[in-house]
Amino acid sequence: MLKSIPGLRLYALAVIFLLAIGSLLGKLWYVQIARGSQYSAKMKGQSQVTVRIPAVRGEILDRNGIALVQNRASFDINFYLPVIVHDYAMQHKGTPQLEYIAHNSRGMQEKRKEPDVREIVKETILPTLEDLGLAHDYNSKQLQKHYQDNTEVPYNYAQDLDFEDMAKFSENNVGLPGVGITIKPVRNYVYGAMAAHVLGYVGAEKEADKEEVKKYNYYQPDVEGKAQLELYLNDTLKGTAGTKIERKNARGAVVGEAEIIAPKQGPNVYLTIDARIQFIVEKAMRSVGRGAAVVIDPNNGDILAMVSIPSYDPNQFIPSISAQDWANLNKDDTNPMLNRAISAYAPGSTYKILVALAGLRQGVGNRTFNCGGGVQYGNTFMKCWIAEKGGSHGVINLPTAMKLSCDGFFYQYGNAAGIDAIDNMGGFLGMGMKTGIPLSGEAPGVLPGPEWLVENKPNERWSAGLTANTSIGQGDVLASPLQMAMVGATVANGGICYEPRLVEKVVAQDGTLISQEPIKIRSDLIKDAGLTAEQIEVVRKGMWRVVNEEGGTAIRGRVKGIEVAGKTGTAQFWRGKIKDNHTWFVCFAPYKNPRFAVCILIQGGKSGGGVCAPMASKILSDIFDIDKGKVPTLTALEPAKGSMALVDSVDFGREIPAAMAANRDEETAHGIENSNQSQQNKPEAAPNIRDEADEGGKVKNRKQEKPNGLKGFFKNLFGGKKKGNNPNN
Repeated sequence: MLKSIPGLRLYALAVIFLLAIGSLLGKLWYVQIARGSQYSAKMKGQSQVTVRIPAVRGEILDRNGIALVQNRASFDINFYLPVIVHDYAMQHKGTPQLEYIAHNSRGMQEKRKEPDVREIVKETILPTLEDLGLAHDYNSKQLQKHYQDNTEVPYNYAQDLDFEDMAKFSENNVGLPGVGITIKPVRNYVYGAMAAHVLGYVGAEKEADKEEVKKYNYYQPDVEGKAQLELYLNDTLKGTAGTKIERKNARGAVVGEAEIIAPKQGPNVYLTIDARIQFIVEKAMRSVGRGAAVVIDPNNGDILAMVSIPSYDPNQFIPSISAQDWANLNKDDTNPMLNRAISAYAPGSTYKILVALAGLRQGVGNRTFNCGGGVQYGNTFMKCWIAEKGGSHGVINLPTAMKLSCDGFFYQYGNAAGIDAIDNMGGFLGMGMKTGIPLSGEAPGVLPGPEWLVENKPNERWSAGLTANTSIGQGDVLASPLQMAMVGATVANGGICYEPRLVEKVVAQDGTLISQEPIKIRSDLIKDAGLTAEQIEVVRKGMWRVVNEEGGTAIRGRVKGIEVAGKTGTAQFWRGKIKDNHTWFVCFAPYKNPRFAVCILIQGGKSGGGVCAPMASKILSDIFDIDKGKVPTLTALEPAKGSMALVDSVDFGREIPAAMAANRDEETAHGIENSNQSQQNKPEAAPNIRDEADEGGKVKNRKQEKPNGLKGFFKNLFGGKKKGNNPNN
């Protein structure tokens, strides 16, 4: 029995050995086969970095395919802060620490520590960048805050490297883990400040989707619209993000690219704007300091041009606007950020177009009224403008009253029609409500009446005097230049009130039509309001007499060889103790087959006939010259400068087919001064504001700024100009 013990021991040892071998083989099977793909992915993840590539926005083009907004390539220096901190810790066996106060989950303040990224960057990154001449001043506090809040998002250290800087960086980027050059698409507003109040601007997205962020080691955010079309069409324009997989070494430095999934550009949006007409209007309106102009196609409601003066350059907001530049824009008394074309002001005598239609609908259009220099309502004698000259208009009818812009007539005419009739007509024409165009900050205006007064001024009672005041576009009535342009367009085409259209269509990058914006009719004054074509022609003829007959208030609105019809307006407005009238001119041309309806608003003008009418004449003349082959050469425009100076008259030095001495400019209406003054809404979203460099972010031997040659070299990288961009083609 004892002899068998060694054999038993040997047998037991063999069993143990076989079990050990089996266990090892089982573990190898589990690791290499059962969990092989997971461990492989984990090992791969340790040597690779996934970076989200921002989506590329679609372009915005005019109705003829001229690109107004494109994308260009920006070469930026990005800091991947966790990599920089990790590398420093590996090299120095730890990191400098920074204490700060934070709130815990219970809302209590507590002290926390984290790596002092400011010191780490200053010690390890900036010396190399300074030696290469690539260092820039930055805000060190924002750098630290970015590490606290956005570890997945690279810190954007410098933007728009030129070709020389990019070459320097590429040649010398050895030994800088966590620092890399990225290329991203940024917006390019091709013609500078032109149409800025229509196009708007973009900025970095406010908050990324957390689940989306988790998919990447580093998340490069998209930009999003902040104002106007860029804001309203944000979901339409944005494209699809891409992915870049980069290889990294043991220190965490990127050593190459493993794979790239390119981003896809979003659809292109075609506007109803005609860039040539927009350019003409922009250039003309720069002769005044504050104002707006809108040009409409009266046959379908298309907005051909929309201009607001003063203006700004949306390129100034790319990729972000400096705190100082933003402060300067907001401190400017002339308010260049305001889109005056969709803000609301007292329309003055241009409102008489609407009142004339209301009276015709009520059957008082054939009546005459006596203007003895004014009309008494209660304790108030409401003057006609001619009373200032010691005269009166006498007994006149509607067309003559429109020609002379007689306040005395319209006080009585408006009361004969009744405020309800005026408000009803205003409803047909879209007064007191937003037009619905895709722009941020549109004011609805005010259509005053008894119900409105109860809601807004419950201690007051509607009266004949208020109706009289409303009838000349004073008192509480407010309208935007866009709304008044649509009134002019409705009369021009014989009674069809279209909804204004700014976006024509959306087209995919392969040319497929995604959507076509339909032409919409708000109302038909013949079918819906019960007016006749002959009644509408009475108003049309009255507007023709304003421009084309002796004594008309808009003789300076004539265009050689073209019949123009229009209506002037001048509303009282005071800026402190300074008279700062709102002057207007609403017109259309040609008279028989109208192609254009125009509304001009100029703040601080002496009269609509002396300031706005010649402005419209210049604009229409240049537009009609396009038919003769005189196409304007489109160039980028600097921001139009604002001015609070008062404007006595506008003269473009052109031949006007009338003796200027015969002109009788309409004087300011003498109703009760407008109490609402204006509705001036601001854009719905604030821009991205770039923090100024602080003392901790000052660098040595900062490189002098140089022209950005790379912008031109790579201008087509993210959507260059397409065929048809040359308006002379």
